[in-house]
Amino acid sequence: MPAHLDPASGRRTRLTPEREGEIYAAVVQLLREVGYEALTMQEVAARAKCSTATLYRQWQSKPGLVVAALRHQLPRPDAEPDIDTGSLRGDLHALADRLVRVAHTEHELMAGMAHAILGQPELARIMREQLTDPAKEVLDRVLQRATDRGEIYDHTPAQAFCHHLMLAIAHGRHIMEGRQADEEYLKSFVDAVLLPALEHPTPLS
Repeated sequence: MPAHLDPASGRRTRLTPEREGEIYAAVVQLLREVGYEALTMQEVAARAKCSTATLYRQWQSKPGLVVAALRHQLPRPDAEPDIDTGSLRGDLHALADRLVRVAHTEHELMAGMAHAILGQPELARIMREQLTDPAKEVLDRVLQRATDRGEIYDHTPAQAFCHHLMLAIAHGRHIMEGRQADEEYLKSFVDAVLLPALEHPTPLS
């Protein structure tokens, strides 16, 4: 059987893309049912009808397999065409639309993963490397283009907090108000908070 390149991990594998997809689907299904802490490699192997040896040979560990499955199965802002509307406001509004789609469909799952990383350093590291860092690069490119166009200064103080704020606002409304953040809510945040901080920076003392 010829080797294939796993897009989630970048490793060569003898599993077909179809077979990998079946395993990833089994992982995400179990995550929804039992959560990360209760999920075991043995349960994944049974659900996917493969051996645990296959899982460990391909993904080395439970965190590696789970993050690869999330990267493969879930909507990701960095997997879509690059955002370039011609203005910072337009780009941030387009990014807000993407974040809403992820937050609406996967809020509970990602909230569970956020809790799991508190006691799982390896899981936290792999999630940063394979999920959050690529997503941050989307916003970094948006900010760099705005700098190149002269809309904002380079390295304004607010830029260091943009990634954290966009992620927090996408999920935080559910915690504070019991409602999902929709497009109107995120775009209002962009206009009322993020754009003024970026376009009219106050120097840090």
